[in-house]
Amino acid sequence: MIDLAIIGGGPAGLTAGLYATRGGLKNVIMYEKGMPGGQITSSSEIENYPGISVVTDGISFMAPWSEQCTRFGLKIEMKSVERVEKISNGFCLHFEDGSKQEAKCVIVCTGSKPRRAGIKGENEFFGRGVSTCATCDGFFYKGKEVAVLGGGNTAIEEALYLSEICSKVYLIHRRDEFRAAPNSVERAKKCEKIEFVLNAVVDEVLGDSSGVTGLRLSYKDGKTRQIEVPGIFVFVGLDVLNNVLSDNNGGFICEMTPQGNVKVNLKMQTSLPGLWACGDLRQDAPKQVVCAAGDGAVAALDAIEYLRNHH
Repeated sequence: MIDLAIIGGGPAGLTAGLYATRGGLKNVIMYEKGMPGGQITSSSEIENYPGISVVTDGISFMAPWSEQCTRFGLKIEMKSVERVEKISNGFCLHFEDGSKQEAKCVIVCTGSKPRRAGIKGENEFFGRGVSTCATCDGFFYKGKEVAVLGGGNTAIEEALYLSEICSKVYLIHRRDEFRAAPNSVERAKKCEKIEFVLNAVVDEVLGDSSGVTGLRLSYKDGKTRQIEVPGIFVFVGLDVLNNVLSDNNGGFICEMTPQGNVKVNLKMQTSLPGLWACGDLRQDAPKQVVCAAGDGAVAALDAIEYLRNHH
């Protein structure tokens, strides 16, 4: 039985691993099905992390984290956790390959993934012109026109990123006001390559055997429009990855919000002693790297205290 299992290798999980091992825990394993780094690695631009004054992309930003966070003994295993089970003396992690691992306590940092918009044709052409990652797929549209759907920070930032690669970016938003940071919106408005398409929704993604060919839009005033583009980037929110906390009865092993986030207190403790939730997974998550890292540190320090008092 290990002391602490950390599920998820984004900023929250890596920071939890750093603080737990530096704080004296000897047997700590972080489970991540792919390379550590988390969702932020798909971001094209990070300019608001304290202490990092140079604007950088997500992959470059996260590159040093793994090395630093394993310096004090954190082990990282590329295994996918299917679910967490509460047992008498701790927890049992069930992996996709059928294996198991018992742990005295668990910090869950599985994060979230980009939400689909639910547009007709979106699923059909996903990966063939429909994308949720400008950093991953923007290069394929060099010198071409593309569309971005959304009104939050990610949508604006990725539209700006794509404007440096593509000949034109249609920024489509269902309202005329944005949830994004005002300075980012102003930068986008000053960019000659970005055309704001406001008070509009995408009714259908059009395409053929070669992929996306265009979009059919409708405006609030009833007018319609068709835009010919080979690609659309969808940024309409995030879905919480909470499956690992599911039980066998269709519920969850700890208390959740109606939206599927984990209920936690200020120490990131869930309703189940010995189980913490951090980052996008928890309730009221600000969905910022600095906040996720803070969550991980808080949970790890409390886990050290928990193990000192209970084992």
